[in-house]
Amino acid sequence: MQIKSINNLVELFFIQYEKQDKNKIFLNSLKDLNNKYSWHDTFLNIVKLSKEISKYINKGDRCLLISENRPEWMITDLSIMLANGITVPTYTTYVERDYEYIIDDCTPSIIFISGSKQYEKIKNIISKKNFIKKIISFDYIENSNINFCIDLKKILNSYENINTEIPKLETSRSDPACIIYTSGTQGNPKGVVLSHGGILNNCEGGFELLKPLLSDETRFLTWLPLSHSYEHTVQFIQIAVAGKVFYAESIDKLIKNMSDCSPQIMTAVPRFYQNLYQKINANFSKTTGLKKALISKTVFLGSKKIQKKKLTFLEKFIDKILDKLVRRKIKKQFGGSLITFVSGGGALDKDVGIFLNAIGLPTLQGYGLTETSPVVSCNPINDIRVDTVGPAFKGNQVKIADDGEILVKGENVMLGYWKKEEETKKVLKNGWLYTGDIGVIENNYLKITDRKKDIIITPGGDNISPVKIENDLVKLDFVEQVLVYGDNKPYLVALFVLVEDKKEIQKEEIEEKLKKINKNLSNIEKIKKYLIVNEKFSIENGMMTPTLKLKRYKIIQKYKKDFEKLY
Repeated sequence: MQIKSINNLVELFFIQYEKQDKNKIFLNSLKDLNNKYSWHDTFLNIVKLSKEISKYINKGDRCLLISENRPEWMITDLSIMLANGITVPTYTTYVERDYEYIIDDCTPSIIFISGSKQYEKIKNIISKKNFIKKIISFDYIENSNINFCIDLKKILNSYENINTEIPKLETSRSDPACIIYTSGTQGNPKGVVLSHGGILNNCEGGFELLKPLLSDETRFLTWLPLSHSYEHTVQFIQIAVAGKVFYAESIDKLIKNMSDCSPQIMTAVPRFYQNLYQKINANFSKTTGLKKALISKTVFLGSKKIQKKKLTFLEKFIDKILDKLVRRKIKKQFGGSLITFVSGGGALDKDVGIFLNAIGLPTLQGYGLTETSPVVSCNPINDIRVDTVGPAFKGNQVKIADDGEILVKGENVMLGYWKKEEETKKVLKNGWLYTGDIGVIENNYLKITDRKKDIIITPGGDNISPVKIENDLVKLDFVEQVLVYGDNKPYLVALFVLVEDKKEIQKEEIEEKLKKINKNLSNIEKIKKYLIVNEKFSIENGMMTPTLKLKRYKIIQKYKKDFEKLY
């Protein structure tokens, strides 16, 4: 597919639609097995819904989309674009004040919601906003204002005799496609305006990346919120490769869902892989005898291979046998067809990457930001370098500033922050995006070494990366979650959330294990004291973003007094 010549994201779908068997199932819900759409169903519903949307919006009007992952999500997104609107995806985990902030900021003409749960969160807001013309719900909502709130099925059924010719759209690559709000790890979220061309640029890079892995029917399992820029763009890559898409029930049922649909490709954030690493390691530690020896050998040889260390002839032979005896069985637990995981949305710990690749779960680490549509670079399957985030996608320019900051230029870079000209000027200079990340380029591969925003500065002026230390600490068997604190303090301290079955761990054991971690840290990086809290960091309590990143400022704000007692 020549993505470079495509004008907009709707055109991408139409081109692919014309190539496909129209009756082939394209979109599948694993929560409701009857909720599935063929390519033809998807096409018809996009056209029908766009007709309805056009009644309420002008070109460039915003349409808010609040829904969990389901087939109607993609249909709605493309319908908004076909109607010349701009999609504003929003997390279902938000509370009323979050929605009000975003609604006031982007002033949507239409709000799409999945059902009653989301309606309850916004019903008090919408009565006060005269710019909202219609609420469209995927599921029927009882006790709603029927003149103002209409369900999707009713709309689709009202357009029986629709013209099935491919509609023409004048939208260009430079036009806005969506406004995606940042996760708010540092404060109020900002609306990032992404162009059709920016996301198409990512589709081109994603297509080239996945080309060696594609089959006649490549299956994707999607669970990361589609309101996140990473998964939002992935859905268009799924179109570009004509994949079969399965929407997971929930994160709790992810492993079960992998068995249900046997995906070949799956995208996720580092937290998922970290948890996977911990669970697999915990299961390995319970093995004994021959089984334990085989697993240990698999990890050892696989680690050597992924780090490009030379294997002897005998080791190569043994490694081939272990493919069948160990790695095939591990892969079977994840549906049996997995070709690759793709990691993005944050830094993947090197040890985690080595381990997963070693046991037969190929994991490609990439790098990006919401502001870059979002992918900048990614490791290719045929040359994985686990301590890097791979070479830049075609069309993306990357350079390192004098102070080490990573700068990015290209069509993938955002148009700007919505209604925030000054904020835009701070990060966009002469076409270059200042990412806030620190890195180096080695043999064309980009390596992330630090992050400006998360850096702890000591009273002596030294810069410390808390993430690096946290990645070490979370490998301790008693640690479920951790945050390192100590900006402008004489030493660093840690806040621990303990693993459920380690709640009774003794102080002496904690300190003994901390000593082993501290041995590998410099003097200024050592953890001198610690704090244990019972409450997990979660999306629900506002301590994590919907993509499972720590909201550092929120956690620090909550436990500030407790931290201060450690000094």
